[in-house]
Parts: sequence; C-alpha cells; structure tokens
Amino acid sequence: MITTTGLSKVYRSRGRAVTALDGVDLHVREGEVYGVIGQSGAGKSSLIRCINLLERPTAGTVTVDGQDLTALAGRGPRAGRELRQARSRIGMVFQHFNLLSTRTVQDNVELPLEILGSSGKERSRKALALLDLVGLADKAKSYPAQLSGGQKQRVGIARALAGDPKVLLSDEATSALDPETTRSILQLLRDLNRQLGLTVLLITHEMDVVKSVCDSAALMAGGRVVESGTVSELLATPGSELAAALFPVGGEATGDDRTVVDVTFHGEAATQPVVSQLSRTYNIDISILGAAIDTVGGLQIGRMRIELPGRYEDNVVPIGFLREQGLQIDVVDRAAPQPALPKEGAK
Repeated sequence: MITTTGLSKVYRSRGRAVTALDGVDLHVREGEVYGVIGQSGAGKSSLIRCINLLERPTAGTVTVDGQDLTALAGRGPRAGRELRQARSRIGMVFQHFNLLSTRTVQDNVELPLEILGSSGKERSRKALALLDLVGLADKAKSYPAQLSGGQKQRVGIARALAGDPKVLLSDEATSALDPETTRSILQLLRDLNRQLGLTVLLITHEMDVVKSVCDSAALMAGGRVVESGTVSELLATPGSELAAALFPVGGEATGDDRTVVDVTFHGEAATQPVVSQLSRTYNIDISILGAAIDTVGGLQIGRMRIELPGRYEDNVVPIGFLREQGLQIDVVDRAAPQPALPKEGAK
C-alpha cells in the first residue's frame, strides 16, 4: 500500500546541507498498522511528510496504492490535479490536533469536505456519521476549547477520515496525551483499521505504541531505516534492537563461570514452563535476572534473562534444549575463557 524507494530529503540553509532522510526503503502492506520509531532527529517526521508530499523529496520515489506520487509532483496542472486527488485519499492526524478554534467540532470535520466541494447536506451527514464513529456524536456543536486532549484528537481523526482515505498517517498523535487517553486513542486507531480496512502508518518515539497496536515496525536512526519487519519476525531475530527495546530485560553475570542467556517466548511456548523443565531435566540451578511479558497482537510474548552455572561450553546441551522448545535464544555472556597473555619476550 505504501512503498518508498531510495527516499532522500536534504534541507539547505545558509549554505549548509542537512540530510534528514538518507535512502529510505520502506514497505507497508495493505491493511496493516505499521509503526516507525526512533529518537528525535531520526528522520521520522520528514519521512511522513514526504510520504504525503507535504515535503518534496530530494530523491527517490513514494508509491501509495499503486500510484507514484513523486511522478506527479511539479509536472503541470493536470498532474497537480491528480496529485491533489491522490493526497485526498491519505488522511493525516497531527500531534497538536490543528483544529480551528473558531469553528465547532462538526465544522472542523466538515472542512476537508468543503475543500472537496461537497454539498452542505452531504458535509453535515458525513461529519455527524464520523463523529459517531469516533465516539463524539454529542460534541458536534461544541468548540475545541471545550474538549479534552483526547477528545480533540478524536476530532482530528474524524477530520482525517472525511475524504474516505485508504491510508491514515499519524505523526506522534498520542505524544501530548496522558497514558490512559493514549490507550483509548490507540484502540480507536486499531478499531478503525479493522472496521474500515485502513492502512495505518504511525510515527512515534514510544515503544508502548508499537507494542500495543502495530503489526510491523521499523527503527530509524540518522535518516535511515536500520531494522524493519513484522513484530513477530523481529522478536525471532537474534540481536534485534527493536525486540530488545520492546521487551527490555537487564541483569549481568554474577561471576566469571556463569553464562547469561536471553530467552524470547512467543506463541504457544509462552505458556509452557520451559525454565522449570530445563532445571529438572539437567538438574541445574537457574537464576532469573530479569523478565518482561506483555500481549502483542492478541498473543502473549515475553523475554527473560537467565543465568546458567558454568561457562558457555558447559551449557551447549541445555541451550540446545531451549531452542528445541521453539524459543529464540541469544547468548549475552558466553563467559568464555580469556586468551592467555603472551609470555615475556615472546614474538
């Protein structure tokens, strides 16, 4: 549904060139909720603004629903009209709501329909239906100043849906909200994704957003996508930075003769007592250094950091047992013997 290829964006100011996007390749499948996460300055907002061409990419292509939007930019009046039509099928939800304070809630939702030239009766009918969809049917005649932050964001979402988009872009839509309101907005986005078949692309710096609603995710740093895939794929990828960030566990080896292992549970394995089975089968004492567990996409997923007695070579068979149970195993500290120092005078 959304594909970027070699997408680059360079900002120039006072003779300086700042690269915000550096050859970004991204693929968002139809009907999924996709999260792009990264720290401030990673290029997330530049990416989403290039996807709907609020910013013109310096290089590369953006294809939405099979149409190359970058091919339409700056190609004359006809291409300009086609670009506006294509962009009308892309809804945008902003971090700070961007509601007009002098217009009622209903009038704010009707604004895109006015721009599209819909009749007054059609605008009113559709705006009221959308407000009902987001749970604000009783706030149609209210003004933004009379709403809570969560209610304002629901108005923003209703407004973004006015043009019957196939794609909904969300730029840090929950970062200004409290945790409880954030959960309700994320649930609303997930419900809309399922009810309307929307493809949703979320820009966020919050791991909980990815954990709560995303089917797939990408990690950005320095204007590049450094890791991407479905959440389940990432959790099954050895050394995945995203997996470690989604389910952080801590703890260090308590001695040189110990081996520390990160165990990722997902699917049916999450409900099996594999650690106790390992302890009984091999008659070894296992220390749990840290653990994190949650539900992602309706499935229980978790990570646990355990410490096994002995060095890595002493634990090859127990580690193999864990892998045979369908678990993802990452050896954190092999506690391998250090190479001997060269003798004095040796070449």
